[in-house]
Amino acid sequence: MDVTVLQQSPAARKSIGKTGVLIVNLGTPDSPSVPDVRKYLREFLMDGRVIDIPYVQRYALVNGIIAPFRAPKSAKVYREVWTEKGSPLKYYGEVVERELQRQLGDNYVVKLAMRYQNPSLEAGLSEFQKLGLTDIVVIPFFPQYASATTGSVYEKVMEIVGKWQIIPRIEFTNSFLDHPKFIEGFAQRARPYMDKESFDHYLFSYHGLPERQIRKGDVTGTVCKLGDCCSSLHPQNQYCYRAQCFETTRLLVRALGIPEGKYTTTFQSRLGKDPWIKPYTEDVVQELGQKGIRSVLAFSPAFVADCLETTIEVGEEYKELFEKHGGKRWQLVESLNDSPIWIELLVDLVKKAG
Repeated sequence: MDVTVLQQSPAARKSIGKTGVLIVNLGTPDSPSVPDVRKYLREFLMDGRVIDIPYVQRYALVNGIIAPFRAPKSAKVYREVWTEKGSPLKYYGEVVERELQRQLGDNYVVKLAMRYQNPSLEAGLSEFQKLGLTDIVVIPFFPQYASATTGSVYEKVMEIVGKWQIIPRIEFTNSFLDHPKFIEGFAQRARPYMDKESFDHYLFSYHGLPERQIRKGDVTGTVCKLGDCCSSLHPQNQYCYRAQCFETTRLLVRALGIPEGKYTTTFQSRLGKDPWIKPYTEDVVQELGQKGIRSVLAFSPAFVADCLETTIEVGEEYKELFEKHGGKRWQLVESLNDSPIWIELLVDLVKKAG
C-alpha cells in the first residue's frame, strides 16, 4: 500500500493560528524607590550572563555589596528620568507595542516584555501559550548581539518554553545593527542638529562589557585581539559585540557624511575592577576637551529607547566632564524611542522572521 505524506505549506500553516510577537527590552524598576531599585538590581546582576562568575561569588558580590550600596544612588538617578508616565524605557516600549500591533494587524499578537522585572517574559509567553499560536517571533531590543543581552533573552525564553508540552515554531532576531532603517533612524535624529551647526567631533558611545566576555565568545581562541580585529565585520567575528559596535559606527558615519578623523567609538558604564572593552568613554571625553575640541555630537546606538544610560550618563554626566576639561557644546542625539521608522524596522523584522 502506497502512503503519501503531505507536507504543510507555510501558507497553510499560517492560516491555522496567529503569530505572537514578543518585543523584549532589558528592564526597569517598578518605581524609583530604593526597595524597587534594589530588587531590580538583584535580578539583573544575578544573571550569570551579566556577571559571569561562579554563583557563590556572584551572590555574595551582588547581595552583599552592589545591591545594598548601589541601590540608593541608582534610585536617586532613576528619579531624575522618571516621568508622570513612569520609566521612559517602559513607556516607549508600551507605545511601540500598541503601534506595532496596529500596523501588523489581527493576524499577530504583540506583547512587550522585560528581561528583568515587569512586564515579565513569563507573563508574555504565558499569554501566548493560551492562544494556540502557530509561531512566535522574539525580538530583543538590542541592535548588537551580546551574551549578556540578546543571549540572556534567548536563554530565558528557551528555559520557559522548554517546559511547555507543545512548543510552536520560534524565531529569534539576533541583531539589527546593519538594518537600513536602524541606521537611517539614528541619522534622522542627528541631521537636525548637524543642519543647525557644525560640530568639531562626533562620539559614538556604546554600553561596555568585560573583556573576558568578548574573549569567551571567540571559540577558536585565535580571532579576538580586542584591537584592529574589530576594524571590519566578517564571518569569524560576526558575533563579537565590540566588532558589531564599530560596524554600527562605520555605517552611521557613512550615512551622515562624517569625515575620517572626526569621530570616535567608545564604551561606557564600567562596573568593577576587571578590564572592560576600550576605549572608555570617560577617558575619551576628557581627552577631547583637553585637545581643544569645543563641540561634540554624541550618539548612544546600543539603545533604542532613552534611559538612564543615555539621558543621564551620556547626556548629563559626560557633558559635565567635557565642560570641566574645556569643552563648550555637548549635544546628545535621542534614541529611536517611538519614531515611525523604528516601528517600520520592527515590522520588517517580524515579516522577515515569518
